[in-house]
Amino acid sequence: MAKKLKNTESSDNQIIFSNEKLFSDLSYLIEQSRQQVAMQANSTLTILFWQVGKRINDDILQNQRAEYGKQIVSTVSAHLETSYGRNFAEKNVRRMMQFAEIYSDLQIVVTLSRQLTWSHFLVLIPLKSVEAQQFYAQLAISETFGVRELRKQITNKAFERTEIVNLQSSQNENFPINTFKDPYLLDFLGLQNEYLEKNIETAILHELEKFILELGKGFAFVERQKRIIIDREDFYLDLLFYHRSLKRLVAIELKLGKFQAKYKGQMELYLKWLNKNERQEGEEMPIGLILCAESSKEQVELLEMHKDGIMVAEYWTELPPKKELERKLHLALIEVKERFECKKLL
Repeated sequence: MAKKLKNTESSDNQIIFSNEKLFSDLSYLIEQSRQQVAMQANSTLTILFWQVGKRINDDILQNQRAEYGKQIVSTVSAHLETSYGRNFAEKNVRRMMQFAEIYSDLQIVVTLSRQLTWSHFLVLIPLKSVEAQQFYAQLAISETFGVRELRKQITNKAFERTEIVNLQSSQNENFPINTFKDPYLLDFLGLQNEYLEKNIETAILHELEKFILELGKGFAFVERQKRIIIDREDFYLDLLFYHRSLKRLVAIELKLGKFQAKYKGQMELYLKWLNKNERQEGEEMPIGLILCAESSKEQVELLEMHKDGIMVAEYWTELPPKKELERKLHLALIEVKERFECKKLL
């Protein structure tokens, strides 16, 4: 009798396990289906908004009267809002018209709408350049950014900062485009103006998730204060990361104050040691990033550090006001473009 009871208990456990697995499998199918339905609905809605904007734009263009354009938008949007709701209020209809004007190719809209929501497009539409729109669209897709994070990236000028580095390293295969930024905005660390490199390290490790997000997609944290032994002498690399898509180690050194030429030799030593002792089969040569409070661009250019797989960038522990940030980045971009053009002439 006891044996029979034991078999019954075993059978009940199997049924429970089977039911749990069945429930888990069915839940997965339902959730997956829900996501697909939501994505499809979003894509359909975004394409509809494009078509509405395109149709009104075409009608106004054919009429070629500015006054007619104002009247038709006001009249049509009022009728649409009455019949189909607040999505078609005049303000929103004008956004649809702007959307269709900026994204004139429907096929591009169809492709992007599979991964971006209408709310994403509303953030992208006001951007001034096509390049910036494309950059942030791809950033939102590759990083699966929501609207809030996308806005943050735009506020922090991710496009301009990446463009500066891309210009510096555009002729060197060690640094594929959109890998690094300059400067890095470490304002989330909550540091005061007076601090030590150790404080930065500790703060970065404490806020590691945010720091990796600032670095960009593909970075995986490996080690802090990586011990390197050369000629029985100990050296310590501040931070070591691995970049999954680049398939290489990335060494990061944090330096207090202005860049100094001697930092190049130190980083070269670390990279050669990593290449000899840590590089695994199938990986590319390690590369380095030196983060300084001030980068000394002319020294960096003369040392041609990018040829040795080393990038130098500034870090800011406090984010300046928007206008000041724009001014600084604008000047930096002009300077880099001028140096780049001079190189081409030589």
